[in-house]
Amino acid sequence: MSRAAMSSPRSARVGALPGALAILWLAMAAAGAAAQDPFDPLAEDEAARRWSFTGDLQVRGEHTSGLPNGRADLERARGRLRLGLDGWLGERLEAGASVKLLAASSGNQDTRINNDNERARAFTLDRLVLRWRLGEHTRATLGKDALALRLTPLVWDPDLRPAGIAIDHALAVGDFDRLTLAGGYWAGQHLFGDQSRIAAAQVGWLWREGAPVSASAHLALLDFDRLEALARNGLARTNRVAGGRLVSDFRLLDLLVEGRLALAGRPLRARLDLVRNLGAEDLRDGARFDLTLGDSTQARGWELGWAVQRFQRDAVLAAFSDDDWWFHSFARGHSLWFAYALDARWRLRLSGFRETRDGLSEPTDRLLLDLEARW
Repeated sequence: MSRAAMSSPRSARVGALPGALAILWLAMAAAGAAAQDPFDPLAEDEAARRWSFTGDLQVRGEHTSGLPNGRADLERARGRLRLGLDGWLGERLEAGASVKLLAASSGNQDTRINNDNERARAFTLDRLVLRWRLGEHTRATLGKDALALRLTPLVWDPDLRPAGIAIDHALAVGDFDRLTLAGGYWAGQHLFGDQSRIAAAQVGWLWREGAPVSASAHLALLDFDRLEALARNGLARTNRVAGGRLVSDFRLLDLLVEGRLALAGRPLRARLDLVRNLGAEDLRDGARFDLTLGDSTQARGWELGWAVQRFQRDAVLAAFSDDDWWFHSFARGHSLWFAYALDARWRLRLSGFRETRDGLSEPTDRLLLDLEARW
């Protein structure tokens, strides 16, 4: 591939400007809608209908260096805006929908070589979901939504929205503990006509949930099927491919263990994630450990985090692992981040990554600066 194809031309940067301006304009309009005058007589009527506006914004600057095959450093800006409505259609039926606007200084033609899980520029449906309250602790969900499992970036990118059906149930055990069950069947709906299907189930144990010292453990099994289109359209990435097909099946057994306590008045969380691909004969294991101090979800709160992860070539399905990391499998590396909440809505986050692909000696370094808002 030529150097010109790898880097974003000036025309791509200029073409991204209208999309970036649209994101900022919609974000300001959304913030104004969220900050409704409490004395407006319409506000009471809207509250009675139990519908609420939702949205989030991310504006990102990126610098990535040390890319394999002598590729030039990657510098780009990206923006994502999601806007939606959530509410009730009855006593037990919830509904929600949102759209997503993406803009970037790079073009959609670079999606594959940049290992992205989303297009650089698009306007698309983000969520469309119905959720039934079958009981006090049981829900059934139908539609396009976030995956109803507790997973880390090692296994799943939280920005992805598969479509399908899911059910989750919680059961109190004693005075302080809780048992959770979740499962479902989804169409992956990744890029470029993806036809993948995902069947998954997870059981979790939450010990002393909400107490100053608490812990949890979640065991999940994810079975991916109909993966031919992913390989054919260049989304196999670092997974092994032969004859245009993935060499391994992907049936992931994932164990996630978490512990939480207070340190100097601030929350401290440690997580260990272990994954094995039962569908691969070898190169099938992965692990991640992360440690987070503080809480950047509260106004003026800060958060410091560190993660280290290692996964073999077919340990996870590389199309679906988190794209904040440059390599989606077949690598080892670590990340350090700091986040600060400017107020109850706006947050800044600086993240650094150093990763080394198996078989290479030179690391790939990535720096991400995110301005985020939620309302």
